[in-house]
Amino acid sequence: MRRIITVQHTESVHHTNGMIGSWTDWELTATGKEQAERIAKRLKADYPDVNFTLYSSDLKRTKQTAQAIGDVFGIPIHLSGALRERNLGRACGQSVQWLKDNIESHETDIDSRLFSDAETRREAWNRLKPFYDGLLNQPHENIILVSHGDLLSLFNAMWLGLEPEFLNRADLYGNSGGVSLLLEKQGKRVIKSMSDMSYIRPNQE
Repeated sequence: MRRIITVQHTESVHHTNGMIGSWTDWELTATGKEQAERIAKRLKADYPDVNFTLYSSDLKRTKQTAQAIGDVFGIPIHLSGALRERNLGRACGQSVQWLKDNIESHETDIDSRLFSDAETRREAWNRLKPFYDGLLNQPHENIILVSHGDLLSLFNAMWLGLEPEFLNRADLYGNSGGVSLLLEKQGKRVIKSMSDMSYIRPNQE
């Protein structure tokens, strides 16, 4: 049985200051660091004897979330730019309000480009797909993957064998700090739980 646990990075500075996340390299807030530690401890309690391979986006907020997990499990982090959030081009480094005031094209489908130098969701899908295919071709059965909201929504769709056009009609989003459990057993893939927020609650320690 293959087990993939995905973790959406915890509270980042851009969640609190009104700025764009995307490829801007924000760190976790103090709260986000505490949340990451709670996730790590809870995962270790749930899977005390499981050997995991740990992957993460190479941006600070995901690396810091993954580092908490790696420290508790005593495992290294494998970083990948393929797991980065969608690139919003010139909006990186700007505020959410700036984006609203300066957006060049509203998003209507996966080929929409908010700015001329931004990534479409299809392009983000194509960036993620080789990493995803390689992940499934590896012998590791137990994987923890730390990434971002939009990229994990793409990952979820890939896991279920959906085509990218599915994202024109529906989505599979989680929340910051959410933990999802994906299983493959006897050739069938399921999302056992999605964006479980109990992992970041203090009373779960």
